[in-house]
Amino acid sequence: MRNVPSGRRTGSLDSGVALSAVADPGTRGDASSEPQVEHHFTVDVEEYFQVSAFEPYVSRADWGELQSRVAIGVHLLLALLQRHRARATFFVLGWVAERHPELIKAIADAGHEIASHGWDHCRVTDQTPDQFRSSVRKTKRVLEDLVGAPVIGFRAPSFSIVRGYEWAFDLLIEEGYCYDSSLFPIRRPGYGYPGGARDPYALCTRSGTLVEVPPATLRRWGVNLPAAGGAYFRLLPYVLARTALRDSARRGVPGTFYVHPWEVDLDQPRLPVSWSARVRHYGGLRGTMARLERLLAEFRFNSVCGAGAVARLLSQRHVAPQQGDR
Repeated sequence: MRNVPSGRRTGSLDSGVALSAVADPGTRGDASSEPQVEHHFTVDVEEYFQVSAFEPYVSRADWGELQSRVAIGVHLLLALLQRHRARATFFVLGWVAERHPELIKAIADAGHEIASHGWDHCRVTDQTPDQFRSSVRKTKRVLEDLVGAPVIGFRAPSFSIVRGYEWAFDLLIEEGYCYDSSLFPIRRPGYGYPGGARDPYALCTRSGTLVEVPPATLRRWGVNLPAAGGAYFRLLPYVLARTALRDSARRGVPGTFYVHPWEVDLDQPRLPVSWSARVRHYGGLRGTMARLERLLAEFRFNSVCGAGAVARLLSQRHVAPQQGDR
């Protein structure tokens, strides 16, 4: 029986003017007065060299020759979560699971949820439907064989289910997935799902029902600001993430946060990449762990399934409208 941190449920289905405008009025108040909501803490389990920003500089053919660092970051995050008695969902690449089976078992044995990140970090927009089906099917099978439990969640690499690629939802349902966390309701180059709902909701397709769990955003100035994690968490003021999660709690819904193992690995190799890719990937790494400690001290976190929204939405089959940023 896997060790589950006590007090948590299992992961089964059962600065300046601008900063003042972002900050919510309760940031100086008593945190105990905040609504008690379990937010989603999620980890995209991939190597530092597999990020989309490095695609022009690192060939997939060379991945096997590069130093693996993923276990270092994962173990740091596992220790962090244990210190704060929190649980998380780990979206794992099949490529990583195949090469580090004991690492994936260690994540599950610590009481965390295992979900799919696809096989090899290939964007959905770069795959045909048949290729996508093969990726999510193979990854699901490998992960389930490793942990001996159903894998029902998926997150596309680089949040790459964008408008025009909604066919992916039907394939996910057909392959046995129950929820997705790929639709980032923001406008930006490369990815984003403008007009998507900000809170978890159920999508009904010709193949069935799938719960969508969008990454956290903060609604200000008539737009959705990305506040879910990654470079947004490392490079932008901490108050952005805090205010977004507090806003979610006031709406009575979980906010979804994400991080990567390489974001807590200060000794990862520095690859020769462009200035923009270097800032996006290496910027703010030294402060990531301290910010994560603060975040976990201020908010309650659970896995996506453990927090309960997926089961509730599947039972209610509430469908959110997709038109218009909200």
